[in-house]
Amino acid sequence: MPPRKPKFDPLNDSPSPREAPAKASTSALGEGQRIAKLLARAGIASRREIERMIEGGRVARDGVVITTPATVLTSLNGITVDGKAVKEPAPAKLWRFHKPAGLLTAARDFTGRETIYDHLARVAPDAPRMMPVGRLDLNTEGLLLMTNDGELKRQMELPATGVERTYRARAFGEVSQTQLEDLIHGITIEGIRYGKIDANLERRTGRNGWIEMTLTEGKNREVRRVLEHLGLKVSRLIRTRYGPFLLEGLEPGALDEVRRHDLITFRNTLK
Repeated sequence: MPPRKPKFDPLNDSPSPREAPAKASTSALGEGQRIAKLLARAGIASRREIERMIEGGRVARDGVVITTPATVLTSLNGITVDGKAVKEPAPAKLWRFHKPAGLLTAARDFTGRETIYDHLARVAPDAPRMMPVGRLDLNTEGLLLMTNDGELKRQMELPATGVERTYRARAFGEVSQTQLEDLIHGITIEGIRYGKIDANLERRTGRNGWIEMTLTEGKNREVRRVLEHLGLKVSRLIRTRYGPFLLEGLEPGALDEVRRHDLITFRNTLK
């Protein structure tokens, strides 16, 4: 009986560079993951940004440019981005950052405004590459979660996951508790549908009041737009909670890491 042919080991048998894209893109289901997902997990960028990198010819395998984000891989061996080797994903980590007002949630700003990364480079120069979970606009302050894992970022941002975010808004104008309670049914503003919002008037001093709002979608400028639609002018907006993680106890501009046990416990609720 002739000897049995050994099974192909994708970690040890290296196809030639010319074969690399075809081998990667025709892997059977269950034998790997799409390259965009793997690179996101490695903290390179979000899936969408990685797809743009691939379109721009910035990602290669064993020196051969990868042309499709549908490429399936079992590891990141031989993968480079802009000519630099990509390391295998580190364990997922999560940090709390107390974003002050006046910082952009962006990697860079061509007009010279300060970004969260400019600030973090000063307060945490040894921190690894990290990405924000969701965004806070320029004048919004409070809890901004940061992670080194693009897949965790995606899970936490998806509306379907239903992770709650809580904000406190100081607003000028008149609004009733009944009007705020009606937001639990959702609201449509200029053709945009906003899902249910749990809103309560905390206190009022004259025509200024503090309103607490909890929502799960986090559309662009959602809190401000909803309150402006009710005739209020927002003068301060603070995110105080994202999922089970609280702003409480974190000074403005400070960064700290979420305990691994707390992260694992939370991540299990997302499945």
